[in-house]
Amino acid sequence: DMSAASKSKGKKRGRGKPSTSATHRLRAHANPFSDLDIPYPVAPHLMNWAEFYPAFFSPLATVDPDEAVEEEEVTKQAHVQIADVGCGFGGLSVALAKMFPEKLVVGMEIRDRVVDVVQARVKKLREDEASTPGGYQNLACVRVNAMKHLPNYFYKGQLEKIFFLFPDPHFKKRKHRRRIISPTLLAEYAYVLAEGGIAYTNTDVEDLHVWMVKHFTAHPLFVRIPDEELNADPILPLIMDVSEEGQKVAKQMGAKYPAAFRRIPCP
Repeated sequence: DMSAASKSKGKKRGRGKPSTSATHRLRAHANPFSDLDIPYPVAPHLMNWAEFYPAFFSPLATVDPDEAVEEEEVTKQAHVQIADVGCGFGGLSVALAKMFPEKLVVGMEIRDRVVDVVQARVKKLREDEASTPGGYQNLACVRVNAMKHLPNYFYKGQLEKIFFLFPDPHFKKRKHRRRIISPTLLAEYAYVLAEGGIAYTNTDVEDLHVWMVKHFTAHPLFVRIPDEELNADPILPLIMDVSEEGQKVAKQMGAKYPAAFRRIPCP
């Protein structure tokens, strides 16, 4: 039998009742190397985008997975041009869809519960903002392990802009291989970005900023955009202020370290 003291402690702590904050608590990051059961298309032409952008795509016809698809055919069709990798709760993705109503914006997120939240947000925006330009029909969120499967979703040179905001810093040296920016992954980003396309980064961790700049500038297909040019870019206020993570850093009076890199032609 519990003593009276331990019983009263139990009452105070509310044992047996799920904490309301616990039911809403979501992990800040997920391990991209764990074997998560996330379905993905075998190739970009097998991705059923109609499920996410019904206003732009017809349902996917039965396609032979081995059938080659001409790049010219792709450019004639609607296709995603802007990707927000690790989009979190979608603050940046929503702002980008509003800024570029004629372009398709996809938020890519690995955590299933976060994806559910963003998809519900998109659905509500489409219902509430139907009269605004684009009506957020150009916005979607997809559950993706971007560190493993990005080229399964996009053709060569398909994207105009790609964003990596406040990624997991993986402070321990042995975990640096899990960082979203690495020589191997930069080859994939260079593949999916069009020549002249831009990769944007932002973080509140100076060490990670230095790491990302070092790896982007070391890659032969990227050059850093000078600060004067970035400061004049209308996207800069978005990558600084509109994401939930960016707002959290601002609230804590933390520093932010934005950067941008242009995809240049093969030498």
